[in-house]
Amino acid sequence: MPLIVVKAYPKDEKIKQEIAEEITRVFTEKWGCPREAVTVKIESYAPDDWQREVKEQEIDPHADECLILEGKPQF
Repeated sequence: MPLIVVKAYPKDEKIKQEIAEEITRVFTEKWGCPREAVTVKIESYAPDDWQREVKEQEIDPHADECLILEGKPQF
């Protein structure tokens, strides 16, 4: 606990590792969990696939659960 899954356009491995490290840092500091408890997964989607595979299937049906939607806070 926790499992953080990031879905995004492809980036190189160095950038993905830096993002995963930063996410881990934030969760250990703000969530209060030990580093060993954090799992970060980054899934890459080509821009041509984003709308169909992510937005339509995962974002739109759960828009009311998003804390930030399209850059705007929802709380």
